[in-house]
Amino acid sequence: MTDLTNLGIADIRDGVAAGTFSAREVASAFNAAVEKGRPLNAWLVETPDHALAAADAADAARASGDLKPLSGVPLGIKDLFCTKGVETTAASGILKGFVPQYESTITSKLFGAGAGMLGKLNMDQFAMGSSNETSAFGDVISPWKRNDGGNAALAPGGSSGGSSAAVSARMAPGVTGTDTGGSIRQPAAFTGISGIKPTYGRCSRWGVVAFASSLDQAGPMAKDVRDCAIMLEAMSGFDPKDATSLDLPVPAWEKGLSGDLKGKRVGIPREYRVDNMPAEIEALWEQGIAWAKDAGAEIVEVSLPHTKYALPTYYIIAPAEASSNLARYDGVRYGLRDLPDGANLQEMYAATRADGFGAEVKRRIMIGTYVLSAGFYDAYFTKAQKVRSLIVRDFEQAFEKCDVLLTPTAPSAAFGLGEKSADPIAMYLNDVFTVPSSLAGLPAMSVPGGLDGQGLPLGLQIIGRPLDEQGVLNAGLAIEERAGFTSRPGQWW
Repeated sequence: MTDLTNLGIADIRDGVAAGTFSAREVASAFNAAVEKGRPLNAWLVETPDHALAAADAADAARASGDLKPLSGVPLGIKDLFCTKGVETTAASGILKGFVPQYESTITSKLFGAGAGMLGKLNMDQFAMGSSNETSAFGDVISPWKRNDGGNAALAPGGSSGGSSAAVSARMAPGVTGTDTGGSIRQPAAFTGISGIKPTYGRCSRWGVVAFASSLDQAGPMAKDVRDCAIMLEAMSGFDPKDATSLDLPVPAWEKGLSGDLKGKRVGIPREYRVDNMPAEIEALWEQGIAWAKDAGAEIVEVSLPHTKYALPTYYIIAPAEASSNLARYDGVRYGLRDLPDGANLQEMYAATRADGFGAEVKRRIMIGTYVLSAGFYDAYFTKAQKVRSLIVRDFEQAFEKCDVLLTPTAPSAAFGLGEKSADPIAMYLNDVFTVPSSLAGLPAMSVPGGLDGQGLPLGLQIIGRPLDEQGVLNAGLAIEERAGFTSRPGQWW
């Protein structure tokens, strides 16, 4: 019998509908894969009963002819999404033991569409990180290995590192991720899967633990472009509980998929050719351009002149918003409370936050508090917001000449755990290609394009106009069809 864990979302949905296999068989296979994959530390909570209950409901729905869009599909949920009755920690010690009494809008939509939950996925603490090394519950290990014979553990990317590892290791056919500055796209590139960050406001943020509210956006990560389209349809839609949610109908993205780019213009931003870019990244980018041409697209060079300011702008705005959002964790209302003997209220605040937050979270709170302080607000935060407006304008002008942009996703393949953790600046530079579109709120996707010389995945990024997820998905499909990426991590267990 076919190994059901090799199937993607579309395969499972269609197979359950056709009676090729039961939803319970699928859920059981993935539950076993989750258990087998524990050495990767991708899961913080396992919920096999939830997956089986949804599977039984799907099998009953098939018998009655009442299947839903995701009936029979078990998913992994990033631990940033509140799940009713299931511990939600944002991978931080300060939320250890927090069990929400409500469901996030995104998970409500997915479960309402028939999906089951395999468990909650590890991540960088409060979504702050690019390697999944800041989790309070241990590093996530990528299932990929270099082909040099060594056994060094590699980073799965971040902050959605548990999500990317789960799909790549075939522990889940699809997962939720969140993307503030690249946290869906970079881990997707590192692990050879697909992931899309939709337009800001497409997916509700209600019930998602906040990092930077003007940047955070939920999105799907899955085996391929079609599976991402299926999940994104289920996740999207207006939510009156989220003031930034877009009141727009959800397009039929899967139905609209086409790898034919005839009549489309693909822009190549000259500023993304950064100094010291590895030759393999440059070569993959040129290959991607050739694939776009083969799909019928016209290639045009465009300019995004303020690109070099995107990273410093992001690392002012995001920490500033984090500083504000994380002020609520004080030991009073929920989560950790550290109350030393004889401590007063201020001392309790200090002890709780000192013990509950990790080093990277503290670093960003300190940066954010500094740039929001009275003497520096205009010099840093106000100026960063002005530069952000210029970056948005750059994209608007570029899209007058093209329909989508094609760039590398990340400046390197996956690096080893511990290689960059002592140098925050080197870690932040991993987001150099993903941050600009996040600041502009644009839809952007990573698809696998090939392997580097050490046998590790490399990704290509497609950036689209606001609300043009269809254009992004179609360009991603065109790349996917021509790349023919079928590589899997070797035996990692």
